Amino acid sequence: MKWWKGVLGLAKDGGEAGQKDHAWTPETGRAAFHDRDNFVTNRVTLADYTAGTANPLGLSATFACVGLIAGTVASLSPSIYRRVNGVRVEDREHPLFWMLRFDPNADDTDYDFWEFIAASIELQGNAYADKRRNGGRLTSLIPVSPMGMTVRRTRKGSREYEWVDEGGNRQVRREDDILHIRGFGGDRLKGCSTLATCARIFAGAVHTDLAADKVFANGVRPSGVLSLDDKLTPEQRSYLETILQEKFVGAMNAGRPMVLDGGVKWHALSLAPEDAELLESRKFSGEEICRIFGVPPAMVGYGDKASNWGTGKEVDVLGFIKFTLRKRLRRIERALMKQLLTRQERMQGVTIEFNLEGLLRGDSDGRSKFYQLMTMIGAMTINEVRALENMPPVEGGEVPRMQMQNVPIPRAGQEEQ
Repeated sequence: MKWWKGVLGLAKDGGEAGQKDHAWTPETGRAAFHDRDNFVTNRVTLADYTAGTANPLGLSATFACVGLIAGTVASLSPSIYRRVNGVRVEDREHPLFWMLRFDPNADDTDYDFWEFIAASIELQGNAYADKRRNGGRLTSLIPVSPMGMTVRRTRKGSREYEWVDEGGNRQVRREDDILHIRGFGGDRLKGCSTLATCARIFAGAVHTDLAADKVFANGVRPSGVLSLDDKLTPEQRSYLETILQEKFVGAMNAGRPMVLDGGVKWHALSLAPEDAELLESRKFSGEEICRIFGVPPAMVGYGDKASNWGTGKEVDVLGFIKFTLRKRLRRIERALMKQLLTRQERMQGVTIEFNLEGLLRGDSDGRSKFYQLMTMIGAMTINEVRALENMPPVEGGEVPRMQMQNVPIPRAGQEEQ
């Protein structure tokens, strides 16, 4: 839970969040002091208070969408590339290569770091990392929680960042010492918080979930009833309930035939229409959250079987990569290039990019067709294909080849000279 606390600001006090009203909001995550009066006058129960301060990340749709996006971004750690003779190659000698690709700091793996960064952007609209240098050389990136972060413009026009760290110490950094990736919306200082901007949607989903929980927790939901024309004595009622519990309750007794006599009738109960509407409301709330994050509902468990599996799933995955993931990766790439590379390096063709090929490797049929086409037209060699599949090169495999069936008619049938 510590990982999410850093994103939601639940791990520490102080900073901008600690100075505001303590009512729960996406910016504070705390209770209001005036709530004390409600407890004293008994106008609110502990259950009601807990329901009112529920965390949007506790919604299954929110957790699944953010986890999917952040986890996918983290699995595609960026790397440094340089143009050599017009060909883009990975620059393993660049000082930033190891830090971005494998080891951003002493505590985090590359996956932990980029997952935190991506989740911060999705939930709070901003991601921050403290640049640590040794002898003027950038050596590590320390992630900073977006909660309580103050960004202001100095008189000289540059940005200044202020926050309270985990030890309760006030930290102030210049813009050259902070990696700041802004999300969608907001202004030139900060991106807009998804939790704050769409607070009404999240609040509605939370209350729908809580209402459903109360209905099914407090309501009586028997699978059926036994009806008789005559009134039962207390002894008869107790005996009948005991027989039902012993013979027909539990997985081992499922499907066991029931013998009724004496005018006893069994009436099976189905889900009430109002309860079915409540379940549909919960499903609609989940789909609304999916729309906020741009995730196809089927990818996080919403929708029917036809949309969750088969050809529909492949379309969802491709749409997710093209229209949801790609723009997020491009936003991160541009921020990294602008804030970590010098202008001279960018002019020389040095880039920082995520490699999406790993996401497409699961489609073996599509991959094989792509390789076949690229080798047929001479765009790729056999050894280039083998390198992508982590296979050793073969002798003669570096020569481009192409089929010769589409040749001019006068040359048809002529042998190669």
